[in-house]
Amino acid sequence: MTIGARDPRPAPGAFPDAAARWAALRDSSGPLGTAELDALWARLAPVDAIDILGQWRGFALSTGHRLEKVLAHSRWYGKRFVALDDVQPLLCVGENGELFSDVQAGRGEASLWNVEFRGEVTATMIYDGMGVLDHFKRVDDRTLMGIMNGKPGLVLDGGKHFYFGLERA
Repeated sequence: MTIGARDPRPAPGAFPDAAARWAALRDSSGPLGTAELDALWARLAPVDAIDILGQWRGFALSTGHRLEKVLAHSRWYGKRFVALDDVQPLLCVGENGELFSDVQAGRGEASLWNVEFRGEVTATMIYDGMGVLDHFKRVDDRTLMGIMNGKPGLVLDGGKHFYFGLERA
């Protein structure tokens, strides 16, 4: 690039139609490509861990990752961030419609930290009992995009991350 020339790539978090693109991806009925999800992720703004406290309704972004079926079977509702050191990562819906934290499946609960992922520091949930990290970026004031990260075989499915969304409940 020439000195003084404007970089044509948008700055991280400066994706003007991120919410519209997110809505199209969220409502897509077919499998999504991870390259497209990664491109959107790169343009979303990082978020600070303290700013995401509260209860969130979750949903998988359909890429064919094996965890999509696991979470659907568990009746995953979302996540509850009570405090930085008090997180219920697998909030599920019980037989009577009540919400409960599935500590058995999650091997405990989790905590929130600000962690570097793909060159940016952003809110990250770390499971207490297994090497799994959920990284988050802001789509808008009520919506987060998440990427689950961890060891191959535990999280990565054929080398692919699990992509999901959270909407403030």
